[in-house]
Amino acid sequence: MGPAIDDNKTPVFLINGFLEAGKTEFLSFTMDQDYFQTEGRTLLIVCEEGETEYDPGLLSSTNTSVVYLSDLKEMTPENLSALDRLHRPERVLIEWNGMWNQDELRLPREWTLYQMITIVDMSTFEVYVKNMKSLFNAMVKNTELVICNRCDGIEDLERYKRMLKSMNTECDIIFEDANGEIDQISEEDLPYDLKADVVTLKPEDYGIWYIDCMDKPDRYRGKVVEFTAMVLKSPKFPKNYFVPGRMAMTCCAEDMTFLGYVCKSREAKNLESKQWVKVRAKIAYEEWPDYNGVGPVLYADSVTPASAIRDVVTFG
Repeated sequence: MGPAIDDNKTPVFLINGFLEAGKTEFLSFTMDQDYFQTEGRTLLIVCEEGETEYDPGLLSSTNTSVVYLSDLKEMTPENLSALDRLHRPERVLIEWNGMWNQDELRLPREWTLYQMITIVDMSTFEVYVKNMKSLFNAMVKNTELVICNRCDGIEDLERYKRMLKSMNTECDIIFEDANGEIDQISEEDLPYDLKADVVTLKPEDYGIWYIDCMDKPDRYRGKVVEFTAMVLKSPKFPKNYFVPGRMAMTCCAEDMTFLGYVCKSREAKNLESKQWVKVRAKIAYEEWPDYNGVGPVLYADSVTPASAIRDVVTFG
C-alpha cells in the first residue's frame, strides 16, 4: 500500500520496467480485479508500445481513457495538467518507458505519486544491469515493490535480490515463475555459519549480511556477529551510539552509499568518524528514526581498532 491519498490531489500509480518486461500484462490484470475498481474515470498514460495491447473491452468496462506519449519531452507538468482538465480522472496510471530516466519525471501540482511498482524480466536482468545500470537504479531506488517475473530456470535469484536491495533497501521484492511466487534460499546457502556462537563476516560477505539482516530478522535476532567496518558518528546520535559500516557502489563510481546499522557501545565516545574498527555485537530489532520503523540495532560486546578495508562492498 502507498501513503494515504490526499483528497485534494489525483493519485498516480506508476508502473516501470524495460520493454517487454510485462508492464502491460500486470496493469491489465490489476485493472480487472475487484479491489482496483473505482467509480470515476481512470487515465492511462502509455509511454511505450510493446507487443501486448490493452483490451478495448477492459478499457471500456473500467471507464479508462488511454493516452500514448512517445517522447519524454511530452511528459511536462503543463501537458499533464492539460490531460487532467480534458479527462478529469479520479486516478492516473502511467506505464513508464524504461529507457527514460525515472529521475526526470515531473508531475503537475494537482497530481501526487501514490504508488510505484517496477516489473523486471529476470531472463534479461543481467544484460540490463550490466549495460544500463544507471537507468535501472533510477527505476528501482524509489519503488515500493519489485516484481521479478520469468524466473523459470534461474538459480542465482538471491544474488539478484541483493543487487536490487542495494539500490533500495526498503522495497519489497517478489520472484515469480510459471507456477507463481517462489521461495528464497535457506540459511545453509549463506557464506557464513549462522549456527556459530560468533558469526564471523569476511570482508566480501558484508553486503550479503547487510541485506539479509534487514530482510530476514528471524534469522539474526539475538545472533552475535563480528566484522570490520568504518566508524560514522554524528552529533544527532544519542550518547554511546555510532554506526559501523562500509561504502558500497550501488550504481556507478559517483553513486557511493554508506551501509551500516546503528550500534550502541561504551567505546563510542572515544571513536572518530572514518576510523576502522572490528565490532563484535549482538543483533536486536528495534524502532529507530532512520529506519522509518523497526530495524537492526547492534549492541557491542567489543569495539577494537582494525586495519582499513580498501575494497567497496559487493552483493554477490
